[in-house]
Amino acid sequence: MYEITVRGNFSSAHNLREYRGKCEAVHGHNWKVEVSIICEDLNSEGMVMDFTIARNILDQILKALDHKYINDVKPFDEVNPTSENIAKFIFQEFVKKIEGKLKVKRVTVWETDNSCASYYET
Repeated sequence: MYEITVRGNFSSAHNLREYRGKCEAVHGHNWKVEVSIICEDLNSEGMVMDFTIARNILDQILKALDHKYINDVKPFDEVNPTSENIAKFIFQEFVKKIEGKLKVKRVTVWETDNSCASYYET
């Protein structure tokens, strides 16, 4: 099995619904995102996937969140915009944009240098 990882980032604000604490107030983060893609076989070029293509896909997804109030962005107008739910959203959007034997292994969303959440499917 082969694996590649690309990283991206975005800045945005959100607040957590039904949360009691300082995160219930509107606040912002400079989010970091890591997406790992796996494949059993390399393509004809000897790669899992071109890093540039993978980063472009990630950038397209993150553009929907960058410099936004995430609570106004679908599906977060209904789904609580936690790091866990943001990771799942990015995972699902990335899956829609790849094909063949490629699989998204994991998406990790860092809301601070010391706190992150990941989403993956078994």
